Amino acid sequence: MPFFSIIIPLYNKEHFVSKTLEGVLNQSFTDYEVIVVNDGSTDQSVAKVEQVNDKRITILHQQNQGVSAARNKGIETANAKFICFLDADDVWQPNHLQSFYEAIITFPDAKMYCNRYVTLLAKNVKVKNTFIDIADDYEGYVTDFFKSSLINRMALTSAVCIKKEVYQEIGGFNPTISSGQDTDYWIRIAIIYRVVITKNTTLIYNYLAANNSLSKTPINQKKLSTFEQFAAEELKNDSLKKFIDAHRIFYAMHFHILGYKKEKRKWLAGVNKKHLRFKTLCLLALPSFVSRGLLKMKHLIKTYGFDVNVYR
Repeated sequence: MPFFSIIIPLYNKEHFVSKTLEGVLNQSFTDYEVIVVNDGSTDQSVAKVEQVNDKRITILHQQNQGVSAARNKGIETANAKFICFLDADDVWQPNHLQSFYEAIITFPDAKMYCNRYVTLLAKNVKVKNTFIDIADDYEGYVTDFFKSSLINRMALTSAVCIKKEVYQEIGGFNPTISSGQDTDYWIRIAIIYRVVITKNTTLIYNYLAANNSLSKTPINQKKLSTFEQFAAEELKNDSLKKFIDAHRIFYAMHFHILGYKKEKRKWLAGVNKKHLRFKTLCLLALPSFVSRGLLKMKHLIKTYGFDVNVYR
């Protein structure tokens, strides 16, 4: 039995998946299996994977059902007790699995482990991510997962490892959500189980590829989590409330720039007013086309290494 099962959902990533697999095969820790779940790709993605000759790689096929169904299928098939997730356009550094292995041995009471990562914003432009109340050299149990994740996500999918028993106990990713399904899952996990962050930066997160993929589908056509399932927990956990409100504001802003006033009001209705920053209120009060222009400017600024933090 391998120590890790690596789940890679695959949908039309022919330009990225070879490099992603190269990062996996270059790992210093080698006791793992790779489960690639082809989610109905229509390009040469599968052919790229088939060119890699390694007996640890298995390819599963399904009709296009979305990334959640693909990840769940991979977990169900997994033989290891520990599940690592990897998107087919991200790249692991050689110490990624070794970092998880050492954290699991040192902190066995956790059920979710998070490595650190840098974000690739443009060619040769990488940004280091920090977390609230977490020192750069800290490794261990996380005191307040939601507070620490307010600015940068501590649990980034390609930098997460969970115990398989989590899936057996609370189920998997919600296939009815088409955007933000990973955030929904990390909330469900962090409410119940202990989380560990390592001190090691082991992932290059391809922001450009992810952003280009997400932008193909307007937000009004996405199936978003309503967060209603966390209503009781929000009342008891101020950090969780602020974390979820940040996502509500994010969605409200995107509906606003598209001119969907009803949807904007719906998302803002659940937000604690003290979580609305002055500059966010100003953007929401501007005409949609003006806010849209400012949002584009924010993305340009972020690409050059400065995050103006519009939403949070």
